[in-house]
Amino acid sequence: MKIHHVAVKSRNIPVTIEWYRKNFKAEVDYIDDSWAMLSIGDTKLALVTPSQHPNHLAIEIESFNDFPDGCEVKQHRDGSWYSYESDPDGNVVEFIYLGNDYR
Repeated sequence: MKIHHVAVKSRNIPVTIEWYRKNFKAEVDYIDDSWAMLSIGDTKLALVTPSQHPNHLAIEIESFNDFPDGCEVKQHRDGSWYSYESDPDGNVVEFIYLGNDYR
């Protein structure tokens, strides 16, 4: 397992992208109306609209079978599989699987 990305809220994704480009030389990996994925060095940062996605930490898992028992697994537009869960303090953690061996 490894950290895949951190997601933070953005009220205006294009404006926020420009801020991260200017201050951190971020590169845009993906953008649409509700979120963007940026690369800053070896780190991924997702910019998300509050109505579509929660702030979260995404942990990449190695197998579809690594999702927590009983969780609801969904598929992102990019084909990856995910489940949002909360830690004991209410922080949202996304389990994300990039493979294609659907169980």
